Amino acid sequence: MKLDVRRVGLGLAAPALAVVVALLLTSLILVAAGDPVVAVWQVLFKAPLPRQVVAIINEASVLYLSAVAVAIGFKMNLFNIGVDGQYRIASFMAAVFAGAHFLPGWLNIIVSLIVAMATGAIWAAIAGVLKVARGVSEVISTIMLNYIATYFVAYLLKGAAVKIEGSNATSTRILTEDSRVPGINLEGLLGTGREIYGLVFLSIAVGILFWFVLNKTRFGFDLRATGQSETAAVASGVNVKRMVVVSMVLSGAIAGLVGMPLLFGQDFAYGDTVQTGLGFAGISVALLGRNHPVGMAVSALVWGYLNQLSNGLQISAGVSDRLVLIIQGIIVLSVVIAYELVRRAGLRMEQRRVARELEARPAPVVEEVHP
Repeated sequence: MKLDVRRVGLGLAAPALAVVVALLLTSLILVAAGDPVVAVWQVLFKAPLPRQVVAIINEASVLYLSAVAVAIGFKMNLFNIGVDGQYRIASFMAAVFAGAHFLPGWLNIIVSLIVAMATGAIWAAIAGVLKVARGVSEVISTIMLNYIATYFVAYLLKGAAVKIEGSNATSTRILTEDSRVPGINLEGLLGTGREIYGLVFLSIAVGILFWFVLNKTRFGFDLRATGQSETAAVASGVNVKRMVVVSMVLSGAIAGLVGMPLLFGQDFAYGDTVQTGLGFAGISVALLGRNHPVGMAVSALVWGYLNQLSNGLQISAGVSDRLVLIIQGIIVLSVVIAYELVRRAGLRMEQRRVARELEARPAPVVEEVHP
């Protein structure tokens, strides 16, 4: 296979340009605010501690699931903004089922994962049906469903909550030891007692399955074809309305898994202290990773890295840890702009190449026809 140097160069130019733009814009903001530029970058670019490495991997495993859920919709030109609500209600239902301990051990965990996926799929299907049946934008419906899910779960939690002695926390029944997923201890390798979520392998499996379905199946081809050109997809026999609903259902099913590493590996219950904002962070991670399984894995690790090292900004650099939110926003914006600039540059280069080849061709000989 011949290596396309130009294609490889353009592929590397986009992320490199995005990094440079993000560094420059963030530095300008720091200068304008009177904050120490060098001290901030020293904190953010230092090697993370072993316990931070574990925390980065754990956070990345959750963000990756959220990004895949979003990416399924993006591939179809659907904007599933409702991952946040989908994983909330799915986590609650899975926590209630797992906490009831109808089934023993690992069987309880597996069925709870299925419950979470089914709940997320059903909640996302509402937006899909509204779009194909009534023409309601999935952006509007999923945002509204986020609010409904938040308050609906809060209402249900009041009835399902179990009072914990000596605590004011409100949560579902605590999972017993046999219904918890053991963590991965890397103390011998990293020198820290903190454990990586056992369900990190679930994130890896979802990523592999996402790649396989997208690139090796007819459904994945139809999904990509519909996202690129709905008219062409219809002409080739694709039922676009069915694809919209199925895509939203699959996106919601993966969204239902977002809270599972936290439920079975850290919190062991669903309560009012559940981590929020994972769905919206997944949108940024998916955009940063260009909806590619490997790209999203890298961007999830970058996101987790920035979040973990942000804790030292206030202590070491005298800057609010909220600065990381600005940096993350600038990175996403820089990536979008950089890829668009590189895409346009690639089109211009291709046009010039075709023009040169046409000019180099000899003019066709026209034979005169005599009557």
